[in-house]
Amino acid sequence: MTDLRIRQLVIAANDLSTADALRAVLDLGAPYPDPGVGEFGLINAVFAIGDQFLEVIVPTRDDAPARRFINRQGEGGYMIIFQVPDIEQARSHADALGITRVWNSDYPEVSASHFHPKGLGAIISVDEPRPVESWKWGGPDWETQSTPGSICGADFTSPDPAMSNTRWHELLNGKPATGNQLATTDGPVTFIAGETTGLSGFHLAVLDPDAAIGRARSLGLPTKDHLFWCANVEFHLSPLGR
Repeated sequence: MTDLRIRQLVIAANDLSTADALRAVLDLGAPYPDPGVGEFGLINAVFAIGDQFLEVIVPTRDDAPARRFINRQGEGGYMIIFQVPDIEQARSHADALGITRVWNSDYPEVSASHFHPKGLGAIISVDEPRPVESWKWGGPDWETQSTPGSICGADFTSPDPAMSNTRWHELLNGKPATGNQLATTDGPVTFIAGETTGLSGFHLAVLDPDAAIGRARSLGLPTKDHLFWCANVEFHLSPLGR
């Protein structure tokens, strides 16, 4: 599968103060509260960064999958949404691999499928927006709220990163894994050895990483060089345009 993009990264948190902190640190625009996530027992805040998105979800029911996730391993990276050029091809490929689709959506402006995290370590979604530059999940006016920047990669931690890498490649690329990364047009997903399993790091390009780290420090968030931690996710910042 070609033209794979990282379009949205999702954090599961106990409350929307995480969204407030990220908005302050990254100098983001107003978030979109998507009423559609109520179906999953959630409230959320979706921020536009360039033409990509950072979302914080908060469970409102004890039986919400996100609540089970937090109860099991704490707040953290919950989901990654990839943009694909052909949703039907992606769905057929996943079905052939025996990867369970837990949710399907088909609107005139976007089609999407979420895959069960078993064997993948995180919820992966494949989405085909129409037109390709649009994004229903960002809200009707996300372009006016977008701030300069980009998502340029993600880190996935696993006790067996080679197996995780292979499984993600099988699903998303249809090619054997090479090295420790899954390539996308925005930047790589890097598979790292660790005791826990899940999305552990988000890589962002921003206008002024030093200023962002200063704001993180002023909020009492842990920082190191161009890195800060929020809701157990490592945010790696680099200068936009480099």
